[in-house]
Amino acid sequence: MEPAAIARRARVTGRVQGVFFRASTAEQALRLGLRGYAANRPDGSVEVLAVGAPQAVAQLLDWLWQGPPTARVIDVTVEEADPAGCAGLTGFARG
Repeated sequence: MEPAAIARRARVTGRVQGVFFRASTAEQALRLGLRGYAANRPDGSVEVLAVGAPQAVAQLLDWLWQGPPTARVIDVTVEEADPAGCAGLTGFARG
């Protein structure tokens, strides 16, 4: 039996816009079988919503600290999100 899906919302700060952070995050998330999105925020950060198996979500959250080679991550803050509220998400979007 598969574990119940969880959802986490992360805010990544540093040099994370204009360095293929969203595209790389989507690639990692899809490889891990996750749903959600990565979106640029007006303050220069990137918001990531990841929904899926707990271990896969944890792996993506760990990866966010590294990001693609040209990124320079300063901080990653994570909060729980309601997986039931994410039921309509399919795939992993870059917004």
